[in-house]
Amino acid sequence: MTVETTGAGPVPAADWVTIPDLHADPYPIYQRLRSIAPIHWVPAVNRYLVIGYEACHTVELDQERFSADETGSLMKRSMGHSMLRKDDPEHDVERKAYGGVLRPKAITQHWRAVFERSVATYLARLEDAGPGADLVSEFAAPYAAENLRVVLGFRNARQEDMQRWSQTLIDGTGNYADDPDVWALAERSSAEVDAAIDEMLPVLRADPDASLLAQLAGTPMPLESLRANLKMTIGGGLNEPRDAIATTTWALLSHPDQLASVLAGGRWSDAFEESIRWVAPISMYPREATRDTELAGMAVPRGARLGVVVGAANRDPAVFTDPESYDIDRRGKPHLAFGGGNHFCAGAWIARASVVSVALPRLFAGLPGLRLDPARPAVVGGWVFRGVTDLPVRWG
Repeated sequence: MTVETTGAGPVPAADWVTIPDLHADPYPIYQRLRSIAPIHWVPAVNRYLVIGYEACHTVELDQERFSADETGSLMKRSMGHSMLRKDDPEHDVERKAYGGVLRPKAITQHWRAVFERSVATYLARLEDAGPGADLVSEFAAPYAAENLRVVLGFRNARQEDMQRWSQTLIDGTGNYADDPDVWALAERSSAEVDAAIDEMLPVLRADPDASLLAQLAGTPMPLESLRANLKMTIGGGLNEPRDAIATTTWALLSHPDQLASVLAGGRWSDAFEESIRWVAPISMYPREATRDTELAGMAVPRGARLGVVVGAANRDPAVFTDPESYDIDRRGKPHLAFGGGNHFCAGAWIARASVVSVALPRLFAGLPGLRLDPARPAVVGGWVFRGVTDLPVRWG
């Protein structure tokens, strides 16, 4: 095997980084690391964190050197071996099996009406909870969960089940602290999802609809792969739109001048894209080096476990001017919040349609005077998955 490390320098170590500090606020940590190098060995998470934009982009586009099929993957343990932890051609075969279920034509024909029903239901729920209510738990989370439930085809589940499954499964995927309680909850949800899938497959074969489960029921995909791919979709398919709604709302309410521009020009897409750059819902994902190689001028050994930190790459000052600020007028290179290359997020169209076209405009139109609760600040957390977990709001 060719060694590609001639002339490459060593990767610096950052043994001062801790998981609690990353969870609380990773961005000052990324700034400090970036001032030294775009890649660091971080013992606390047992992997090389890739934080530079160009380095992250290189990894995304080169599956020959950087495999998604990571040894000892937390996602495999939590959700099973989904397409997200496979390289082509296996990944491509399973991704194509999704057909057009998550694409714009299906959104227009089937899912836009679902989004409209959901937003009416959960906007009313937020209003009923009254000023001071948490926008995440009363609106963003159940809205995203109900949309996902219908799109996936879980007639035998509730949106509350989707929320529980998604959170516990992604908690397992991000369980770098190896907390046994986190694993127990993930295993319970995994078994519940398996049972729900097994119950629905014969139903949807006999009475198919436009859902993803109905689509997959008619393919030769092995059952274990089908289960793993549905769990992967439950994870990302819920937390991305939920967190995009909450982060964008928080950002706009914190920047009244930008909110005024959005309201005046219908600039919901600009607000959405900037919010997921600013706080990427899926902020880190793993890769594994397939050979001794060079990345960003540094030597990466074969078998190295990498963390592709798009949450840091999206704030790289070499690419984005004043990257720590929220700015809907930002232009330039695209963010990496939806990944790239062959693993570009399959749910990106659904996320954009449900958040940009429906949730955000209906939320701000339906609650005039929407504002942050001055007595209860927003709570933000996470580094593998990051988002606003509590967002008390007032209106009227």
